[in-house]
Formats: sequence, C-alpha cells, structure tokens
Amino acid sequence: MCSAAPVPGEEPILVDLAAVGFEMGSLADLRLSGVRYRKAIPVLVDWLGRASDPKLQGELVRTLSVPWANPAATRAVIDEFRAVDARVDPTGTGLRWTMGNALEVLFDDADFGAFVELAVDERYGKARQMIVLGLAKSKNPQAVDVLLGLVEDPDVDGQAVKALAKLGDPAARPAFESKLGDSRAWVRNEARKGLKKLTG
Repeated sequence: MCSAAPVPGEEPILVDLAAVGFEMGSLADLRLSGVRYRKAIPVLVDWLGRASDPKLQGELVRTLSVPWANPAATRAVIDEFRAVDARVDPTGTGLRWTMGNALEVLFDDADFGAFVELAVDERYGKARQMIVLGLAKSKNPQAVDVLLGLVEDPDVDGQAVKALAKLGDPAARPAFESKLGDSRAWVRNEARKGLKKLTG
C-alpha cells in the first residue's frame, strides 16, 4: 500500500496512535489499512475535540466513519457537527457534510432523538442529507413520520424518499407517488423502488 502524506497537524495524533499500537504514516493510511482499529477510536475522538483546523477535522471524521467507532465516536461527531462554524462551511457541503456522512455510518437508535434534531433543522441545509438517509436504519416507528415530514424539504427530499423506500412503510405511498414526476432521475427511481416494495 502506498503511503499517503499526512495533512498538517497530524503528527502528534500519529504519535498517540503509535502508542496504542498503530504506527501509520497518516490518518489516511490507517483508514485504508484494512484493520479494525478499535483501540484507536478513543485517540481519534479525543483529537477531534481538540482539533481546530477544518482539514484536520475532516481527516479525523473520515477516520471515524466506520461502524466499529460507534458508540464511542457518535456523540462526539454529533457535537462537532453542531459546532462547525458556518464561515468554514457556508453551503453545508464541506466539513459539515463530511460529518453528516460519518453519522450515517455511525447511526444508532440509542441516539435517535439527536439524529432527528439534526435531520429536521433546516439551518444545516444539505449537510443533513446523509443523516436523513441514516434514518432508514432505524427501528423506531417515529422514523417514518420524520422522513415523511422531509419529503418536501428541497435540501434533503431525495434522501428522505430513498430512506422511505428502504423502510417500505405503506404510509409512504403518497410520498412515492408525488416524486414519480421529479426532475431528478435518481429520485424518480427511488420512488419507483419504494412503490415496488409496497406492491411486491
């Protein structure tokens, strides 16, 4: 495996990772190592709370975007998602979106309330997309109602339809039918999938 260059600020993190048995040239190398680096998660979570550089934060979050980082990383990433300075990510498609993507991977009904709060808060714009998609993993019956409430939200409507298609609840039929004429092919496709699941 070719080693990836560390981003500025990674060096002290790599020292701490080596102390728990992970000698890596960069956080990217750890991510791509194929190793379940469970013992590294507390180190990464600790550094996420201390890092201030957006690029370094992004590297840490990507490295925490693995299922085995739950539950240790979930609350920390939720807190950091809320704390992102809008000036750093004004469109919600940069650092905060990366954190939202991590939360989709980390989704757990134990934090259902916090996930819903983020998913429905329009201030976070497109950064919510993957969080909304993560609700498809929920066993909480309230998830369907939350998603139905997002079907007309232009920032996350497609993800809401996709999540509803995965859940296959009959209550979503009107939502699927309403999206059959959507201008985006992928959304129309998800609506068709949802309807097929209900009838098949």
